[in-house]
Amino acid sequence: MRHVLAGCSASISELKKNPTALLAVSEGSPIAILNHNKPTAYLIPAETYEWLMDIVDDYELSMLVDQRMKDKDSAIQVNLDDL
Repeated sequence: MRHVLAGCSASISELKKNPTALLAVSEGSPIAILNHNKPTAYLIPAETYEWLMDIVDDYELSMLVDQRMKDKDSAIQVNLDDL
């Protein structure tokens, strides 16, 4: 059995009837969309999705920084005034 990772849940039928009302009731929290009592999707507000994408971007940048820090010995020193 899969765990529901949300405080709110709704059936696909409920989602079809009034998706805006579901978002209002959830107050910004994720909503598990259930099909035969199993989560098939999660509905989140646009602001929450944008926040999550910012976190993913930050993580990817931190991975790039970590990778470049490992190559620090082969870096070329540059004077900013010369640029």
